Amino acid sequence: MLKKSDLPTRICACCGRPFTWRKKWARCWEEVKYCSVRCSSRQRKADA
Repeated sequence: MLKKSDLPTRICACCGRPFTWRKKWARCWEEVKYCSVRCSSRQRKADA
C-alpha cells in the first residue's frame, strides 16, 4: 500500500497549489493540469 506522500504531485495551472495523483486520474495523469473542476472552469472563462 502506498502512502499519500509517495504519490506523484503537480502544481495546478490556475491556482498554483500542489495536488496529488488520484485514482480517477490513473489513465489520464499526463493530461491533468488542474486540481479541480472549479479551477478548470475558471481557466476556460479567463481564456475566453
